[in-house]
Amino acid sequence: MTSLLAATSVAESSPAGGAAIGQIVIATLGAGVLTTILLVLGLGHRSGKIGLLGRWAEGASRMTGLPPWAALPTQISTLALITALFGMLWDISLHIDNGRDEGPLANPAHYFILLGLFGIFAAGLLAIVLPEGRPSRASVRITRDWYAPVGGLVFLATSSFSLIGFPLDDVWHRLFGQDVTLWGPTHLMLIGGAGLTLLGQAILLVEGRSSAPSASAVPRGFGKVQDYLHRMRYAAAAGGLLIGMSTFQAEFDFGVPQFRLLFHPVLLAFAAGFALTIARMYGGRGAALWAAVFFIVVRGIMAVLVGPVFGQSTPYFPLYVVEALAVEAVALFVSTRRPYTFGALAGLAVGTVGFLGEYAWTQVGFPIAWPSHLLLDGAVVVPLTGVAAGLIGAFVGTILAAARRGEPIPRPSLAPSAAALVAICAVVAFGLNTKPEPGVQAVMTLSDATPGPDRTVNATVRIEPASAAKDADWVTMTAWQGKGFHLDHLEETAPGVFRTTEPVPVHGTWKALVRLHKGDALMGVPVYLPRDTAIPAPEVPAQAQMTRAFTDDKSILQREAKDGVSQALWSVGYAVVGLITLSLVVALAWALTRISDALGGQPRRRRRRAATGPAVPAGGAGAAA
Repeated sequence: MTSLLAATSVAESSPAGGAAIGQIVIATLGAGVLTTILLVLGLGHRSGKIGLLGRWAEGASRMTGLPPWAALPTQISTLALITALFGMLWDISLHIDNGRDEGPLANPAHYFILLGLFGIFAAGLLAIVLPEGRPSRASVRITRDWYAPVGGLVFLATSSFSLIGFPLDDVWHRLFGQDVTLWGPTHLMLIGGAGLTLLGQAILLVEGRSSAPSASAVPRGFGKVQDYLHRMRYAAAAGGLLIGMSTFQAEFDFGVPQFRLLFHPVLLAFAAGFALTIARMYGGRGAALWAAVFFIVVRGIMAVLVGPVFGQSTPYFPLYVVEALAVEAVALFVSTRRPYTFGALAGLAVGTVGFLGEYAWTQVGFPIAWPSHLLLDGAVVVPLTGVAAGLIGAFVGTILAAARRGEPIPRPSLAPSAAALVAICAVVAFGLNTKPEPGVQAVMTLSDATPGPDRTVNATVRIEPASAAKDADWVTMTAWQGKGFHLDHLEETAPGVFRTTEPVPVHGTWKALVRLHKGDALMGVPVYLPRDTAIPAPEVPAQAQMTRAFTDDKSILQREAKDGVSQALWSVGYAVVGLITLSLVVALAWALTRISDALGGQPRRRRRRAATGPAVPAGGAGAAA
């Protein structure tokens, strides 16, 4: 009884809705000051009154061999993306271990995220203000003698998309309560915009390379070195894109997925099929493997920093080595100049051979290993996702490769990649269709392992009916947000009877529950939940003997979500986020089309005219382009 009273005296009281007005004002003023400084420097450079940016850009150009307007923004965006990635992973670990923030400015990880996203915005603005004259044939005229590179405009679009997610996130929390999941709509805006920034960097590298000094203008001995560095830069950009596309898997990386386990291999197939296909087409031979190596190095450093160094939950990660080798192997037999054939086969290899490779890795390298029956469950949707992602990657990779080489390759048809996008949306809709199995309950017996205020218990859990747990994807005891994270894969001692393998904390702000996932059912039953005055919600005590019904585990993991919100309001919220997302997709499609027409393939009207004239040799066409 003493331990129960001690536990009851502790309550979660951090805000469960929007941020305090004072913190919003401070954040807005800070963003305004930084933006003003950036505009003063940029406009001062354009007018010739401030030479600081010019000197920095020239220094970056000497280091990279790129024009100043591409060199400095590329360096800044790379540093900014690494900063934002670290902030995101640290932020997720803090929420898993500690729960809600006292406010947006009370979480140190938010400063890294904001600084990184603002750095991307700054890189885009610098790419626009630095050029003198027309930087590339694809550039867009702003005034009579001021042109902006397309890559810089993409930086602005993707960073603005992410930065808009911050105020929208606060509005979302006020309307619907806090969505303690990575896959909240505004959370996806934050990470999706940052991830897609790598397309802007790839475009800017292509524009810069097309405007860089010719081989004859480079000092003897440096031409091959610069060419090698450019190839490594392309591979690193593709590796960064692989990192960006892999952020959607972070709940699986930390061991707290709130969606079907089938989504894990699907998300891996999407990230690898898309990014590695682009890497091989854009960076050339070996680029897919180098992209995977870049991914492992960066994510490995982040895992060490967030986990052992900062003492938070460690973000594990896939390897993608098997997928990269599979893509490189496909390229040995199928030319990347047959883009959709190559993309489809590369994606198929990712979704089959890569699927098996990641299955083996999850047995030792992830908090939740894939059961063997997942190979059968994913036998259709994982290869399908890989093929679809490969087709989309082929569309993007063809444009970037043609622009990089300056070859007049016709812009690829949009129809296959559009159909692939529809297929991916169908797979996601299929995976999101979940429902708890009715009539399932847990009969739990707890025995104190550590009595007193820091109470921990051992548990025996009998699931009724026992068939509900047969061939389950996972049966775990999960406890989080109590200044730590606890994940215990329960040991089955008899059909439907499980026991913990280590004591589970049931005190303070810990939230402990038994989680059961089988097929399309994700269920949970609370073992202990603290009193939460901010929601408000009563305590759910951990009793020595108790029988509780399984319910949708989202309702336990996302306690902060508001009840009784009208469906119309939900529809409006999703519609607003959807329209903003659609605008970004349209902007990216426009950017790729403009790059294709200006630096790679000829515009459609020119191609039709060329078709009626004499044939042009490939070398001459490339020179003309």
